[in-house]
Amino acid sequence: MTNPDDSQAPTGTDAARAVFRTALRDMLVLVVVLAVVGIVVGYLAAGMPGVWGAVLGVALTVIFSGTTVVSMLTTAGASATTTAAVVLGSWLAKMLVLILALALLRPFDFYDKWLLGGVLMVGVIGAALIDYRAVAHGRVPNVVPGP
Repeated sequence: MTNPDDSQAPTGTDAARAVFRTALRDMLVLVVVLAVVGIVVGYLAAGMPGVWGAVLGVALTVIFSGTTVVSMLTTAGASATTTAAVVLGSWLAKMLVLILALALLRPFDFYDKWLLGGVLMVGVIGAALIDYRAVAHGRVPNVVPGP
């Protein structure tokens, strides 16, 4: 006989999704703070080219860091093989986008290259730390008890 409350018990997939949702929420907060601080610092340091450098850095941070969390969130209930394939595919895609974007932006001078690099570096390192914190503090069971 099964307990009617067992259907409401959280599963390992639900717990993993909660961890990834937390990481995504915290990353969005990081991106907003990074945008505000980066634009202000960019304007004070280099004027409008600094603002554009910060905006481009934030946009690349969203592409670079957001794809990992979103791909993990969408494959939380999938097999390990599917998850690995999606994460690897998204990593390859974002590397291509990053290289292509930097190559296309290289000849232009409407943005500050140092601010773009600085904002991108702070954003990617910050997102990695946020992902680590979400996983380290997440309560994902190693074993889900049966009925």
